[in-house]
Amino acid sequence: MVSLDLIRAPLFVPANRPERFAKAAASEADAVILDLEDAVAPEAKEAARRALRCDFTTKPVLVRINASGTPWHEADLAAVSALPVAGIVLPKAEDAAVVDALCRQLNERVPVLALIETARGLAEARRLAALPGVARLIFGSIDFCADLGCAHERDILLPARSELVLASRLAGKPGPVDGVTARLDDPDETRGDAEHARALGMTGKLCIHPRQVPEVLRGFAPTDREIDWARRVLASGEGAVALDGAMIDDPVRLRARHILATARPA
Repeated sequence: MVSLDLIRAPLFVPANRPERFAKAAASEADAVILDLEDAVAPEAKEAARRALRCDFTTKPVLVRINASGTPWHEADLAAVSALPVAGIVLPKAEDAAVVDALCRQLNERVPVLALIETARGLAEARRLAALPGVARLIFGSIDFCADLGCAHERDILLPARSELVLASRLAGKPGPVDGVTARLDDPDETRGDAEHARALGMTGKLCIHPRQVPEVLRGFAPTDREIDWARRVLASGEGAVALDGAMIDDPVRLRARHILATARPA
C-alpha cells in the first residue's frame, strides 16, 4: 500500500455511488477518497455511510467526512471508525483544539488530513500541521476563495499555498496536497496547475475525475532534463565544484537527491 506521505493524485468518488469505487481504484490514482461531504446531498448521506467499504482495492482508501459542527459529523465518525480506512479527510479544519480533540477521539489510530478551506483555517495552519494526529494538510482552494471573496487564480493564491508549504515544513510533515482543477476538459490546465503546485513545494493534488489523474502525476514527476541534471550533479564529486557554469555544493546535491528520489516508483 502507498504511504500517505507519498500520495500524489488522490481521486474523489461520491460515497453514495459504490458502483464507481472499483473503477476509481482501477485508474492511475494512488488513493481513493470516498466523499461523504460535498458530493452527497443531505437526504443521501445515511445511505452513503452504509455504502462505505475498503475491500475494493489495495490502494489507500480515505473518507472525507462532514465538518465538525454539522448534523452528520458524529454519524460519519462512527461509520468510518468501523472500517480499516487509511485516513480521514476533515473539511473546514480551523480550530486546532477541535481537530486535536478529534484525533484523540480516534486515539490517533486513524490519521487525519486537515482540509484548509477558510481564512481562519489558513491562520491556524501551523498549529494544525503540528498536531500529532494530523498527517498532511490539504488546500481546499475553491472554498477558500469563496470564503475570502477572491478570484481562483495562481498569483492571488500564491501566499496561501506558500503558507501551507511552510506550515508543513515547520511541522516536519510532507508537503501539502493542492486543491482541485475544476475544469475537466483541459488536460494542459490540470498538468500546469500540478507543475505550479510542485514548484512551490506542494507534493500532491486532488483529482475529481479519472482523466485528471495522469496529468497530475506527470505534473509532479521530475522531467527527463531534471533527472539528467541531478545525476550529473551527484557524479560531479564532493565539495564546491562547477557544473554547466554554476557552483555545486551540498545544498544543490540535496536538491538533486530529492529529484532522483521522487523519480523512483513509490
